[in-house]
Amino acid sequence: MTILVTGAAGNVGRHVVDQLVQAGQRVRAMTRNPANANFPEGVEVVYGDLTVPESLVPALNGVTGMHLITFSSEGYGPLQTGPEIVELAMNAGVRRVTVLWSGANGPVEQAVEASSLEWTFLQPTPEFMSNALLWAESIRMEGVVSEPFGGSLDAMIHPADIGSVAASALINPGHAGKIYTLTGPEVLTIPEKVRTISAAIGRDIRFVELTEEQARERMRKRGAQEDVIDFVIGWHANPPKSAYTVVPTVEQVTGRQARNFAQWVSENVHHFE
Repeated sequence: MTILVTGAAGNVGRHVVDQLVQAGQRVRAMTRNPANANFPEGVEVVYGDLTVPESLVPALNGVTGMHLITFSSEGYGPLQTGPEIVELAMNAGVRRVTVLWSGANGPVEQAVEASSLEWTFLQPTPEFMSNALLWAESIRMEGVVSEPFGGSLDAMIHPADIGSVAASALINPGHAGKIYTLTGPEVLTIPEKVRTISAAIGRDIRFVELTEEQARERMRKRGAQEDVIDFVIGWHANPPKSAYTVVPTVEQVTGRQARNFAQWVSENVHHFE
């Protein structure tokens, strides 16, 4: 059985690839830049662009399982090619699919749910631990982290735990038709995260709270679409209870406890030093 991982070069996709490889699966990693790919030995790397569905035809050859992302790298908006992707997957013989769900019922989600595929939706809290890498340069250069809504709570998740759940759902039966809410094992504010990084690098880091408009302008400069900006700002300004409610799904599905932020920092401390 070959499993295709779309978005394989992303923060989550890389972990899906790693977890499948560790489980002894045959993995095909799809990326728009195969020449720059760096995956474990034995992983087949192929070109594919989810915004151009016909480019997936070679990548889907012989595939029976697939990990699917739902957003475009251009502006981070929802993919509009869901029906075409799902049709190609079914025609290729794909039976089982995990979907990295944003929580919005977009074209990919609708097409997958309406299909005969054995689907599992993975709905992690929007705040990934790896998002802290956006602070790395300002920490190294200035010893500062600048963000809005410093008191906002979230139960952020380690991308490796998303990868573990995806791999389990793709390999093992019993996950079809399930929607898995995924969180980390603790609830933290931004200053608490900053203190964790500070302790790991042995250097004081100052937290500066941005205004909402400053945060919006920064996201625009990074290329985010206005609807995405509205969603992110709205989420942090008034997070739903689900954003800061720890759930045990990771452990229930994988048999391992979810990783905490201090563990993620210890694995990535070199980025901040």
